[in-house]
Amino acid sequence: MTPREELTTAVQTAVSASPVSSISADGRYVADAATGPASAAVAGDSVLARVRAGLPEFTGALQRVAELILADPAAAARSTIVELAERSGTSPATVTRFCRALGFVGYADLRLAIAGETGRAARTGGWTMDIGREIQPTDPLERVLGQIMAADTQAMHDTASLLDLGEVERAAEAIARANRVDIYGASGSALVGGEMQFCLHRIGIAAWAWTDVHNGLASAALLQAGDVALGISHSGQTRETIEMIAEASSRGATTIALTSFPRSPLAEVADIVLLTATQATTFRPDALSARHPQLVVLDLLYIAVAQRTHERAHAAFSVTAQAVAGHRSSAGKDAS
Repeated sequence: MTPREELTTAVQTAVSASPVSSISADGRYVADAATGPASAAVAGDSVLARVRAGLPEFTGALQRVAELILADPAAAARSTIVELAERSGTSPATVTRFCRALGFVGYADLRLAIAGETGRAARTGGWTMDIGREIQPTDPLERVLGQIMAADTQAMHDTASLLDLGEVERAAEAIARANRVDIYGASGSALVGGEMQFCLHRIGIAAWAWTDVHNGLASAALLQAGDVALGISHSGQTRETIEMIAEASSRGATTIALTSFPRSPLAEVADIVLLTATQATTFRPDALSARHPQLVVLDLLYIAVAQRTHERAHAAFSVTAQAVAGHRSSAGKDAS
């Protein structure tokens, strides 16, 4: 395989939402020049989200180009290819390879896409302007709050850009029809999974959340066709979660992966893949930064399930609300 082929494969690995397709499952871009002009093919996507998603796959000079663009997108949009190459310590040929790996014909198209994205961000309040800045130990809380808000907002927008709504619909249909739903996760992902289990249970969906691999495997072994298993892992490499999803799949259950890496082992064994994006900050690495985007995707999935089971969901929610009403304070009752 040539270096260019290796690069293209690496980026497609990071941005493709389908574990079995060479194009993105959201259908909004194709990293193959044969399908038409790349500038048209990528329209509608967040190019910065795709660069972030591919960052772990880049090495050497290509990684330096990606990091420079992410550190200051507006400056990159104003730079010529020679200026960008000099600032990243690479060459114009490297920048060109980087552009083509992302699906662009050349640097002009990449530059135009970045300019459009940063321009939209500025018009909506400039929430990307301070994204690349590291939080310092002496920073006042006002600046720290702004940095966290900027990072989380960016992650939400990137997740919305990467998320395949067709996959969300498939997952919602499967859960709405399921006899039971198993949810697997470890550490921070377990907290997110527990929240999803509570939401589904509240609307009458038989759901269990498992964090211990022994208990989870035992439960997965009892699943069958018509059941659903949801595995949550930012990296997609948590061995316990992969094992539980694989066991559920072997029993005929429909499997869903919620991860930030579409070619991860977890995504490879799942029937349906839901993607999230992250934006790390100092003291809060990717795994922690993934929590809010994960909750957004799962909230969307929960609402989609409730829509498809409206009468049952409404009745169950009313009954459960009434059951706990007696444990609210009198002030709370009056307020409600």
